[in-house]
Amino acid sequence: MLESAIMADAVTLKIVHKISDVPAMGWNGLLGDSSPFLKWDWLDSLEQTGCVNEETGWLPHHLIVEDGGKLVAACPMYLKLHSMGEFVFDYEWADAAHRLGIRYYPKMLVGIPFTPVTGNRFLTADGQDRRALISLMGRALAKIAGDNKISSVHVNFCLGDEKEALEEAGFVPRLGLQFHWQNRGFGSFEDYLGSFRSDRRNKIRRERRAMAQQGIMIRAVEGSELTPSQVRTMYRLYKGHVDRLYYGRQYLTQEFFDALLKRFANHLCLIFAEREGRIVAGTFNVSGKGALYGRYWGAFEDRPFLHFNVCYYSAIEHCIRNGWERFEAGAGGSFKQLRGLDPEPTTSAHYFVDGRFRQAVARFLKQEREMTQRKRDMLLDRSQLKPQTHEP
Repeated sequence: MLESAIMADAVTLKIVHKISDVPAMGWNGLLGDSSPFLKWDWLDSLEQTGCVNEETGWLPHHLIVEDGGKLVAACPMYLKLHSMGEFVFDYEWADAAHRLGIRYYPKMLVGIPFTPVTGNRFLTADGQDRRALISLMGRALAKIAGDNKISSVHVNFCLGDEKEALEEAGFVPRLGLQFHWQNRGFGSFEDYLGSFRSDRRNKIRRERRAMAQQGIMIRAVEGSELTPSQVRTMYRLYKGHVDRLYYGRQYLTQEFFDALLKRFANHLCLIFAEREGRIVAGTFNVSGKGALYGRYWGAFEDRPFLHFNVCYYSAIEHCIRNGWERFEAGAGGSFKQLRGLDPEPTTSAHYFVDGRFRQAVARFLKQEREMTQRKRDMLLDRSQLKPQTHEP
């Protein structure tokens, strides 16, 4: 366990080892326009159902800032015993640290477990000096790491203002890419297809027709329409998919899925493919603030074009129907660009206690940022969308 309290001027910074030690209303009152994954119920469900704990290698150490006993800032933090479930890959850094005689694990991670979604990582109350609080928490994280002989602090999928404040505290930024769909005011899926180059548009139409030819119907179920049976079926789809992957690791439990139905249903959107009255595939999505976030997929049957239709086309169609601004399909997968999802930058920030190691990683990250920007430019040049429908 890390040290639990730091005094800084008129405020107190404390580490709490479970989110339930923070009042839900106080935590959620800091969120503003943050993604739904930062909500108290999501984080508490992960803890209560055994998804994050010492056994899984995610030990909650949330940092909170109080002024006169009132919560004014916070960040979700975990003491990590490995680098799995983060989607900002640092395995090479761990190897390099070992060669330098530096113990890399445990490390400190500010982020949402198993969730590569950009959003606030430092929550601040309205009316407070947000930049000053971010800077304060960044310096506190660096001090906690040094005092406790922790190798590093990692802030994943953070916002631009957070990156800038953290750089002042000695963190180095990292640039990544994800594939997102952006709504350009489409009134229908046909409008969206009209934004593609002609050859790709025709291919998508053929892939969509293949579902009807196979007798498959796809529908979205969300909110109060969801049933315990549907949620448990989605869990079986998720688990089956993970079990089939040689690199797969099951992070979530059936109890977590059950808890979300009770506590988080207004943000859940499950998209199912059905054939002859039974579910053959599905995808688990979370909605919030005009966006849909694709998270987990699974299928009981292997059928041509099923994955693309359930995970992408139907999700995009659902966004258009609801007037949502974007669809984030998660990490990886340049094949998503063929479905109209173009590359968007993501940001993380990293602090290393050992000065030699920090300088070496900083040099690497500078070169990597330049390469990543060139890669994004190249991918945008290869966009399947007509030039006027994506931003340069």
